[in-house]
Amino acid sequence: MSDPGGNVLHLTAAEYATAERLAGFVAAAGASAAPRLLLTNRRAATLKLRPLVGDPVALPLDAHLDAATIASLADPTADLDNPLRGPFAVLRRAPMAAEFAAVKLLKLARLLPAALVATAADTQGLLCVDADAITAYDDQAARALRIVSDARVPLADAEVARIIAFRPPDGGIEHLAIVIGEPTRREPVLARLHSECFTGDLLGSLRCDCGEQLRGAIRTIAAAGGGVLLYLAQEGRGIGLVNKLKAYRLQDQGFDTVEANERLGFDPDERVFRPAAEMLRLLGFDAVRLLTNNPEKVSGLVASGINVVERVPHAFPANNHNEFYLATKKAKSGHLL
Repeated sequence: MSDPGGNVLHLTAAEYATAERLAGFVAAAGASAAPRLLLTNRRAATLKLRPLVGDPVALPLDAHLDAATIASLADPTADLDNPLRGPFAVLRRAPMAAEFAAVKLLKLARLLPAALVATAADTQGLLCVDADAITAYDDQAARALRIVSDARVPLADAEVARIIAFRPPDGGIEHLAIVIGEPTRREPVLARLHSECFTGDLLGSLRCDCGEQLRGAIRTIAAAGGGVLLYLAQEGRGIGLVNKLKAYRLQDQGFDTVEANERLGFDPDERVFRPAAEMLRLLGFDAVRLLTNNPEKVSGLVASGINVVERVPHAFPANNHNEFYLATKKAKSGHLL
Protein backbone atom coordinates (compact mmCIF):
# COMPACT_ATOMS: atom_id res chain seq x y z
CA MET A 1 0.00 0.00 0.00
CA SER A 2 1.09 3.59 -0.54
CA ASP A 3 0.51 6.88 1.25
CA PRO A 4 0.70 10.57 0.23
CA GLY A 5 4.30 10.71 1.47
CA GLY A 6 5.35 8.21 -1.17
CA ASN A 7 5.82 5.35 1.31
CA VAL A 8 4.92 1.91 -0.04
CA LEU A 9 4.64 -1.07 2.29
CA HIS A 10 4.57 -4.83 1.90
CA LEU A 11 1.98 -6.18 4.33
CA THR A 12 1.02 -9.50 5.91
CA ALA A 13 -1.05 -10.41 8.96
CA ALA A 14 1.13 -11.04 12.03
CA GLU A 15 -1.24 -13.59 13.57
CA TYR A 16 -0.41 -16.04 10.75
CA ALA A 17 3.35 -15.74 11.12
CA THR A 18 5.24 -19.01 10.66
CA ALA A 19 8.97 -19.54 10.18
CA GLU A 20 8.42 -20.22 6.47
CA ARG A 21 6.16 -17.22 5.93
CA LEU A 22 8.45 -14.91 7.89
CA ALA A 23 11.50 -15.99 5.90
CA GLY A 24 9.62 -15.48 2.64
CA PHE A 25 8.37 -12.06 3.75
CA VAL A 26 11.84 -10.84 4.75
CA ALA A 27 13.38 -12.22 1.53
CA ALA A 28 10.73 -10.58 -0.65
CA ALA A 29 11.14 -7.26 1.15
CA GLY A 30 14.89 -7.06 0.53
CA ALA A 31 17.86 -6.05 2.67
CA SER A 32 16.96 -2.35 2.95
CA ALA A 33 13.25 -2.76 3.67
CA ALA A 34 13.42 -2.35 7.49
CA PRO A 35 10.78 -5.01 8.30
CA ARG A 36 8.81 -4.30 11.46
CA LEU A 37 5.82 -5.40 13.48
CA LEU A 38 2.95 -2.96 13.98
CA LEU A 39 0.74 -3.20 17.07
CA THR A 40 -2.05 -0.90 18.17
CA ASN A 41 -1.58 1.21 21.28
CA ARG A 42 -4.21 -0.97 22.98
CA ARG A 43 -2.16 -4.13 22.49
CA ALA A 44 1.14 -2.37 23.19
CA ALA A 45 -0.18 -1.09 26.51
CA THR A 46 -1.15 -4.66 27.47
CA LEU A 47 2.42 -5.75 26.73
CA LYS A 48 3.82 -2.83 28.78
CA LEU A 49 5.73 -1.52 25.79
CA ARG A 50 7.15 1.94 26.54
CA PRO A 51 7.54 4.58 25.34
CA LEU A 52 4.44 4.57 23.16
CA VAL A 53 4.84 6.99 20.28
CA GLY A 54 1.82 7.23 18.04
CA ASP A 55 -0.58 4.52 16.98
CA PRO A 56 0.31 1.99 15.67
CA VAL A 57 3.51 1.19 17.57
CA ALA A 58 6.35 -0.25 15.49
CA LEU A 59 8.80 -2.92 16.68
CA PRO A 60 11.84 -3.64 14.47
CA LEU A 61 12.34 -7.30 13.62
CA ASP A 62 15.37 -8.55 15.55
CA ALA A 63 16.60 -11.75 17.14
CA HIS A 64 13.83 -11.61 19.75
CA LEU A 65 11.10 -11.66 17.13
CA ASP A 66 10.97 -15.13 15.65
CA ALA A 67 7.73 -16.30 14.03
CA ALA A 68 6.28 -17.83 17.20
CA THR A 69 6.93 -14.67 19.20
CA ILE A 70 5.40 -12.48 16.48
CA ALA A 71 2.24 -14.60 16.44
CA SER A 72 2.06 -14.41 20.24
CA LEU A 73 2.52 -10.65 20.25
CA ALA A 74 -0.41 -10.42 17.83
CA ASP A 75 -2.73 -12.87 19.62
CA PRO A 76 -3.16 -12.47 23.40
CA THR A 77 -5.21 -15.59 24.07
CA ALA A 78 -2.15 -17.49 25.38
CA ASP A 79 -0.60 -14.58 27.30
CA LEU A 80 -1.31 -16.10 30.70
CA ASP A 81 -0.12 -19.59 29.69
CA ASN A 82 3.10 -18.45 28.00
CA PRO A 83 4.19 -15.02 29.26
CA LEU A 84 6.22 -13.15 26.64
CA ARG A 85 9.83 -12.43 27.48
CA GLY A 86 11.26 -9.09 26.37
CA PRO A 87 12.62 -6.59 26.26
CA PHE A 88 11.12 -5.61 22.93
CA ALA A 89 12.47 -2.53 21.19
CA VAL A 90 10.06 0.18 20.05
CA LEU A 91 10.84 2.57 17.21
CA ARG A 92 10.81 6.12 18.56
CA ARG A 93 9.04 7.89 15.74
CA ALA A 94 5.56 8.80 14.59
CA PRO A 95 3.88 6.19 12.37
CA MET A 96 3.52 6.67 8.63
CA ALA A 97 0.06 7.06 7.14
CA ALA A 98 0.62 3.76 5.32
CA GLU A 99 1.30 2.01 8.65
CA PHE A 100 -1.94 3.31 10.14
CA ALA A 101 -3.74 2.13 7.00
CA ALA A 102 -2.09 -1.30 7.25
CA VAL A 103 -3.64 -1.89 10.67
CA LYS A 104 -6.98 -0.52 9.46
CA LEU A 105 -6.93 -2.94 6.51
CA LEU A 106 -6.55 -5.89 8.88
CA LYS A 107 -9.50 -4.64 10.92
CA LEU A 108 -11.59 -4.40 7.76
CA ALA A 109 -10.63 -8.02 7.02
CA ARG A 110 -11.75 -9.01 10.57
CA LEU A 111 -8.19 -10.06 11.44
CA LEU A 112 -6.27 -9.13 14.57
CA PRO A 113 -4.85 -5.60 14.18
CA ALA A 114 -1.18 -6.56 14.11
CA ALA A 115 0.76 -6.28 10.86
CA LEU A 116 4.15 -7.26 9.54
CA VAL A 117 5.25 -4.53 7.16
CA ALA A 118 8.36 -3.65 5.21
CA THR A 119 9.18 -0.66 3.04
CA ALA A 120 8.89 -1.66 -0.60
CA ALA A 121 11.43 -0.48 -3.13
CA ASP A 122 10.00 -2.45 -6.06
CA THR A 123 6.21 -2.64 -6.46
CA GLN A 124 6.21 -4.47 -9.79
CA GLY A 125 3.70 -7.30 -9.73
CA LEU A 126 2.21 -6.20 -6.42
CA LEU A 127 -1.39 -5.24 -5.76
CA CYS A 128 -1.07 -1.72 -4.37
CA VAL A 129 -3.85 0.00 -2.40
CA ASP A 130 -3.86 3.69 -1.57
CA ALA A 131 -3.71 4.37 2.19
CA ASP A 132 -6.31 7.13 1.93
CA ALA A 133 -8.77 4.72 0.30
CA ILE A 134 -8.39 2.35 3.26
CA THR A 135 -8.82 4.96 5.98
CA ALA A 136 -11.86 6.44 4.20
CA TYR A 137 -13.45 3.07 3.40
CA ASP A 138 -15.99 2.94 6.25
CA ASP A 139 -17.48 6.29 5.35
CA GLN A 140 -17.39 5.74 1.60
CA ALA A 141 -18.95 2.26 1.83
CA ALA A 142 -21.73 3.63 4.03
CA ARG A 143 -22.50 6.49 1.65
CA ALA A 144 -22.56 4.05 -1.27
CA LEU A 145 -25.08 1.63 0.27
CA ARG A 146 -27.94 0.71 -2.03
CA ILE A 147 -31.05 -1.46 -1.68
CA VAL A 148 -30.32 -4.69 -3.56
CA SER A 149 -33.15 -7.01 -2.46
CA ASP A 150 -36.55 -6.84 -0.79
CA ALA A 151 -38.88 -9.66 0.22
CA ARG A 152 -41.90 -10.33 2.43
CA VAL A 153 -40.86 -12.54 5.36
CA PRO A 154 -43.56 -13.24 7.99
CA LEU A 155 -41.97 -13.58 11.44
CA ALA A 156 -43.19 -15.47 14.48
CA ASP A 157 -43.72 -12.23 16.39
CA ALA A 158 -44.48 -9.97 13.42
CA GLU A 159 -46.35 -11.58 10.55
CA VAL A 160 -46.38 -8.39 8.49
CA ALA A 161 -42.68 -7.89 7.87
CA ARG A 162 -40.26 -7.33 5.03
CA ILE A 163 -36.51 -7.84 4.91
CA ILE A 164 -34.62 -5.32 2.81
CA ALA A 165 -30.94 -5.94 1.98
CA PHE A 166 -28.35 -3.20 1.52
CA ARG A 167 -24.93 -3.54 -0.10
CA PRO A 168 -22.24 -1.17 -1.39
CA PRO A 169 -21.32 -1.41 -5.11
CA ASP A 170 -18.01 -3.14 -4.35
CA GLY A 171 -19.88 -6.18 -3.03
CA GLY A 172 -18.79 -5.43 0.52
CA ILE A 173 -20.52 -6.05 3.82
CA GLU A 174 -24.30 -6.41 3.63
CA HIS A 175 -26.73 -4.98 6.19
CA LEU A 176 -30.42 -5.80 6.57
CA ALA A 177 -33.52 -3.86 7.54
CA ILE A 178 -36.56 -5.61 8.99
CA VAL A 179 -39.53 -3.34 8.31
CA ILE A 180 -42.46 -4.35 10.49
CA GLY A 181 -45.99 -3.27 9.60
CA GLU A 182 -46.45 -0.17 7.47
CA PRO A 183 -44.67 2.61 9.39
CA THR A 184 -45.48 6.14 8.28
CA ARG A 185 -42.77 8.51 7.11
CA ARG A 186 -44.67 11.49 8.49
CA GLU A 187 -43.57 11.01 12.10
CA PRO A 188 -40.55 9.57 13.93
CA VAL A 189 -40.32 5.81 13.44
CA LEU A 190 -39.77 3.35 16.27
CA ALA A 191 -36.37 1.88 15.40
CA ARG A 192 -33.74 -0.47 16.77
CA LEU A 193 -30.09 -0.76 15.67
CA HIS A 194 -29.08 -4.37 16.31
CA SER A 195 -25.53 -5.60 15.71
CA GLU A 196 -25.51 -9.18 14.48
CA CYS A 197 -24.60 -11.79 17.09
CA PHE A 198 -24.29 -15.34 15.78
CA THR A 199 -23.97 -16.85 19.24
CA GLY A 200 -26.81 -14.90 20.85
CA ASP A 201 -29.23 -14.40 17.97
CA LEU A 202 -28.99 -17.85 16.41
CA LEU A 203 -27.72 -20.18 19.13
CA GLY A 204 -29.34 -18.57 22.15
CA SER A 205 -26.05 -17.96 23.98
CA LEU A 206 -26.47 -16.91 27.62
CA ARG A 207 -23.17 -14.96 27.64
CA CYS A 208 -24.90 -11.86 26.27
CA ASP A 209 -28.41 -10.40 26.00
CA CYS A 210 -28.37 -10.05 22.21
CA GLY A 211 -30.95 -12.73 21.38
CA GLU A 212 -33.39 -11.32 23.91
CA GLN A 213 -32.83 -7.82 22.58
CA LEU A 214 -33.44 -8.93 18.99
CA ARG A 215 -36.64 -10.86 19.63
CA GLY A 216 -37.82 -8.34 22.20
CA ALA A 217 -37.37 -5.49 19.73
CA ILE A 218 -39.40 -7.32 17.07
CA ARG A 219 -42.22 -7.89 19.57
CA THR A 220 -42.10 -4.28 20.80
CA ILE A 221 -42.14 -2.80 17.31
CA ALA A 222 -44.98 -5.08 16.21
CA ALA A 223 -47.03 -4.22 19.31
CA ALA A 224 -46.50 -0.52 18.61
CA GLY A 225 -48.03 -0.91 15.15
CA GLY A 226 -44.84 -0.86 13.10
CA GLY A 227 -41.29 0.32 12.78
CA VAL A 228 -37.88 -0.82 11.60
CA LEU A 229 -35.08 -2.96 12.98
CA LEU A 230 -31.68 -2.52 11.33
CA TYR A 231 -29.66 -5.74 11.50
CA LEU A 232 -26.08 -4.53 11.12
CA ALA A 233 -23.09 -6.69 10.14
CA GLN A 234 -21.05 -5.61 13.16
CA GLU A 235 -20.43 -8.86 15.03
CA GLY A 236 -18.63 -8.49 18.34
CA ARG A 237 -18.97 -4.69 18.36
CA GLY A 238 -17.28 -4.60 14.98
CA ILE A 239 -14.37 -7.03 15.50
CA GLY A 240 -15.92 -10.06 13.80
CA LEU A 241 -17.01 -13.49 15.02
CA VAL A 242 -13.57 -15.13 15.15
CA ASN A 243 -12.13 -12.29 17.22
CA LYS A 244 -15.22 -12.27 19.43
CA LEU A 245 -14.56 -15.92 20.25
CA LYS A 246 -10.98 -14.96 21.14
CA ALA A 247 -12.44 -12.28 23.41
CA TYR A 248 -14.63 -14.92 25.04
CA ARG A 249 -11.54 -16.98 25.80
CA LEU A 250 -9.96 -13.95 27.45
CA GLN A 251 -13.14 -13.37 29.46
CA ASP A 252 -12.87 -16.96 30.69
CA GLN A 253 -9.41 -15.99 31.98
CA GLY A 254 -10.95 -13.24 34.11
CA PHE A 255 -10.94 -10.16 31.88
CA ASP A 256 -14.13 -8.22 31.31
CA THR A 257 -15.56 -7.55 27.85
CA VAL A 258 -13.82 -4.16 27.49
CA GLU A 259 -10.46 -5.46 28.69
CA ALA A 260 -10.71 -8.46 26.35
CA ASN A 261 -11.23 -6.28 23.27
CA GLU A 262 -8.35 -4.01 24.28
CA ARG A 263 -5.99 -6.94 24.88
CA LEU A 264 -6.79 -8.09 21.35
CA GLY A 265 -5.66 -4.67 20.11
CA PHE A 266 -9.11 -3.24 19.40
CA ASP A 267 -10.97 -0.30 20.85
CA PRO A 268 -13.76 -1.31 23.28
CA ASP A 269 -16.26 -0.63 20.48
CA GLU A 270 -15.19 -0.60 16.82
CA ARG A 271 -18.66 0.02 15.38
CA VAL A 272 -19.59 2.93 13.14
CA PHE A 273 -23.19 4.09 12.78
CA ARG A 274 -23.03 5.86 9.41
CA PRO A 275 -24.36 2.74 7.62
CA ALA A 276 -27.45 2.74 9.88
CA ALA A 277 -28.10 6.40 9.11
CA GLU A 278 -27.81 5.82 5.37
CA MET A 279 -30.17 2.84 5.56
CA LEU A 280 -32.77 4.91 7.40
CA ARG A 281 -32.52 7.66 4.79
CA LEU A 282 -32.89 5.18 1.94
CA LEU A 283 -36.02 3.84 3.66
CA GLY A 284 -37.40 7.37 3.89
CA PHE A 285 -36.90 7.95 7.64
CA ASP A 286 -35.05 10.99 8.98
CA ALA A 287 -36.32 10.93 12.57
CA VAL A 288 -36.52 8.00 15.00
CA ARG A 289 -37.61 6.90 18.43
CA LEU A 290 -34.64 4.70 19.21
CA LEU A 291 -34.95 1.46 21.17
CA THR A 292 -31.59 1.36 22.98
CA ASN A 293 -29.72 1.58 26.24
CA ASN A 294 -26.50 2.67 24.51
CA PRO A 295 -25.94 6.45 24.35
CA GLU A 296 -23.29 5.90 21.65
CA LYS A 297 -25.99 4.75 19.25
CA VAL A 298 -27.93 7.94 19.88
CA SER A 299 -24.91 10.19 19.36
CA GLY A 300 -23.74 8.16 16.36
CA LEU A 301 -27.06 8.57 14.55
CA VAL A 302 -27.28 12.26 15.45
CA ALA A 303 -23.73 12.83 14.15
CA SER A 304 -24.79 11.18 10.88
CA GLY A 305 -27.79 13.46 10.42
CA ILE A 306 -30.66 11.41 11.89
CA ASN A 307 -32.93 13.15 14.39
CA VAL A 308 -33.33 10.99 17.52
CA VAL A 309 -36.43 12.48 19.17
CA GLU A 310 -36.61 9.90 21.98
CA ARG A 311 -34.55 7.12 23.52
CA VAL A 312 -36.86 4.22 24.33
CA PRO A 313 -35.38 1.95 27.07
CA HIS A 314 -34.71 -1.62 25.95
CA ALA A 315 -33.38 -3.84 28.76
CA PHE A 316 -33.82 -7.46 29.86
CA PRO A 317 -33.07 -9.28 33.11
CA ALA A 318 -29.58 -10.68 33.63
CA ASN A 319 -28.80 -14.35 34.10
CA ASN A 320 -25.90 -15.91 36.00
CA HIS A 321 -23.87 -16.16 32.77
CA ASN A 322 -24.19 -12.54 31.60
CA GLU A 323 -24.62 -10.49 34.78
CA PHE A 324 -20.92 -9.49 34.85
CA TYR A 325 -21.05 -8.65 31.14
CA LEU A 326 -24.08 -6.38 31.65
CA ALA A 327 -22.49 -4.77 34.73
CA THR A 328 -19.39 -4.00 32.67
CA LYS A 329 -21.47 -2.43 29.89
CA LYS A 330 -23.08 -0.20 32.49
CA ALA A 331 -19.89 0.73 34.36
CA LYS A 332 -17.43 1.06 31.47
CA SER A 333 -19.50 1.69 28.35
CA GLY A 334 -22.16 3.96 29.82
CA HIS A 335 -25.13 1.75 28.98
CA LEU A 336 -28.28 2.84 30.74
CA LEU A 337 -29.19 -0.42 32.45
